[in-house]
Amino acid sequence: MERFRNENLSHDPVHGYIPFTSAVGLPPEEVAERQIIDHPWIQRLRQIHQLQTAWWVFPSAEHTRFQHVLGAMHLASRAVAELYESLREVCPDVPSRGYVESLMRMAALLHDVGHGPFGHFFDHHFLADYGLTHETLGAHIIRHELGDLLRRIRRNPNSRLEAGETLDPEQIACLITRPKGESGDDAPRWLRFLRSLFSGLYTVDNMDFVLRDAYMSGYSTRAFDLDRLLHYSVFTERGLTVHERGLAALVRFIQVRAELFRAVYFHRTVRAIDLSLADLFADSKDLLFPGNPLEHLEDYLHLTEWSLLVQVSGWQRRGGPRFEELGRRWQQFLSRDVRWRLAVERTVYFRPGEPEQTSIFSNERLFETSVRSHLPPALADLPLKFENPRHVHRPGAHTPAAGQNFVYDPAADQIRRLDERELFRQLPLSYRICRIYAESADHNAELAAVMDRLIGADVADDLTNM
Repeated sequence: MERFRNENLSHDPVHGYIPFTSAVGLPPEEVAERQIIDHPWIQRLRQIHQLQTAWWVFPSAEHTRFQHVLGAMHLASRAVAELYESLREVCPDVPSRGYVESLMRMAALLHDVGHGPFGHFFDHHFLADYGLTHETLGAHIIRHELGDLLRRIRRNPNSRLEAGETLDPEQIACLITRPKGESGDDAPRWLRFLRSLFSGLYTVDNMDFVLRDAYMSGYSTRAFDLDRLLHYSVFTERGLTVHERGLAALVRFIQVRAELFRAVYFHRTVRAIDLSLADLFADSKDLLFPGNPLEHLEDYLHLTEWSLLVQVSGWQRRGGPRFEELGRRWQQFLSRDVRWRLAVERTVYFRPGEPEQTSIFSNERLFETSVRSHLPPALADLPLKFENPRHVHRPGAHTPAAGQNFVYDPAADQIRRLDERELFRQLPLSYRICRIYAESADHNAELAAVMDRLIGADVADDLTNM
């Protein structure tokens, strides 16, 4: 009966019941998972959409970062259940299962704690001004705002820390921070292996958001076979490895993730909204936040999409020419009256042996310069926006992706690189969706002709250089 007294459940449309520990009956020196979940730094994620601006295009995709991190925490337990024994075999110094599971659960719960309004958009258009990302800011929050609480966690719904073990916030921060390379990484080997479940081909983060975003957007109710992919994963001496029997499930996951980027995250209208928001945000951000979030953490705690949108919606009534002009533009934006409309779109795929770096479509500025140089003189100064969002199908195609590029071949009893398998090689390395946006459709035909001519010349150049 003690288990039920110390346990709460959250019902999730993707994973079913998600258990977490409750403070009921715990000694006062111990912190329950619910106390971390209920902390203001986590609760603020209820006010930040998971899909940045895509919820303006997909009406059912109103889910938030909060729901996502609960799902990622749940997947962390599922991954530990499948992988802990193999991790202990290759890393005998690994702490107890209770420690590893609680470490993974807290890292998954907190991996998005540094996000600001509009998620990754805020990284590029605000945090980058201060040399930050949501990961580095999140690591600071974990160390300095939540560290004392995290050290007092002693259990999770499935296991407990052993006597003498104390959860280390520094290791949680390590897990959620994208590795910059193996050189100089003094983290223990078992921790580097676990980090592959946060940065790599398939992680507790992207496995949840692919399922959740596909379901909530209406794209698919069961996007890929999560059970099979986890079941056929194992840690070996080389890192996280998928058994040959699970390879098809991994390839399916990669394909679905790529299609979500194309159909949802990179949707033409979503990106048009982002382009309009970028112009508006650049003119407004000094009024929205006082400066470096590291120096204004209390203010950042209360900065969410809700607070930002309420703030800008009142600017027209605030008085003063700048607030009136920005308020009018924000009101126009909130009414989905965006300036830019898609004029032409082409997708360029890059496969092994095709030098993406030399393509004119690999650089947004070069892309724009090439298009404008081929337009008739009368259109040379036409107001246009150019973008070339990139999706990587096979991260680490040339170097291992966080130690996660391996497949076990039972016939040969060998661990091989994934790209030795034909099923995996069928995936392109990456693609770019090359788009031109205009204010009207008056010159779409001329823009499409230029794009097709440039793509033909680019492919010919690549073939010549091979």
